Amino acid sequence: MPEILIHIAEGRSAESKKALMQDITDAVVKNFGVPPDRVVVQIVESPKHNKSRGGVLFSEM
Repeated sequence: MPEILIHIAEGRSAESKKALMQDITDAVVKNFGVPPDRVVVQIVESPKHNKSRGGVLFSEM
């Protein structure tokens, strides 16, 4: 059972996350030859004040 974790900063719409999970599921099915119901995709969202790039909080960008 392939399991894919995606770490992102909060703020994306439910529709865009659903579309991303479907696209990733399709790619795993195509490339690993497994049935779609065996693919687990999980999005882990972080609050923007808990994530930084180059020492600058995402909430300050």
